[in-house]
Amino acid sequence: MSGPAVELRAVERRYGSGQSVGPVSLAVGAGKSTLLRLLLGLTGPDAGEVRVLGAPLDPRDHAARQRVGTVVQGGGLFPHLTAAANATLAARWLGWDRPRIAARLEALAGLARLPPDALLRYPSELSGGQAQRVALARALFLDPEVLLLDEPLGALDPLTRAELQDDLRRAFAEVGKAVVLVTHDLAEAAFLAQRIVVLRDGRVAQEGTIDDLVSSPADPFVARFVRAQRSLHLGGDT
Repeated sequence: MSGPAVELRAVERRYGSGQSVGPVSLAVGAGKSTLLRLLLGLTGPDAGEVRVLGAPLDPRDHAARQRVGTVVQGGGLFPHLTAAANATLAARWLGWDRPRIAARLEALAGLARLPPDALLRYPSELSGGQAQRVALARALFLDPEVLLLDEPLGALDPLTRAELQDDLRRAFAEVGKAVVLVTHDLAEAAFLAQRIVVLRDGRVAQEGTIDDLVSSPADPFVARFVRAQRSLHLGGDT
């Protein structure tokens, strides 16, 4: 496949009398939750076009939506299902046979570094980090071509967050998927992403590498945003 895996072309999405997003044109990157909803087909644009894997995304096309996996903050797990049942839910609904499900679950548990005993627990019995690992396994279970993550680490303590950042970067490299990650932490974006998009009021303020943002901010807002990220260790008073 040539061209970007995920693309927004002059996309706008309005809520009531106010405009929430757009016009936005970008190819993969980071964005806010409304952009992820557009990329998932959970809502359609009021103007412009969303394209996934080179084709326009139709929110009514459930098969196309299965080509995109998503991880949300907190994991979004069903509390009445075990971790294993959460991870395998879509595959069971699609009628996969048990050996295929078991083999896929074992492979993804290894990728997500989930111990076997954790798969038998319910969400209330999991740590925050374990819940996110289950959510990652669930998102990858159908082998989607695009992975979307909406602030997946935002509610975690610093040590767990750092550990999961390491594991996510390794997992992203291993699965070779196009990944879109929403985060307010620029240092996290720099650690996990090759390209970063800074949004302001639903529009792209700047797109590029972390070096671009640090050395050549596009406007005063981007400069202030970079300076506010103390975890980047950019110098100055400590």
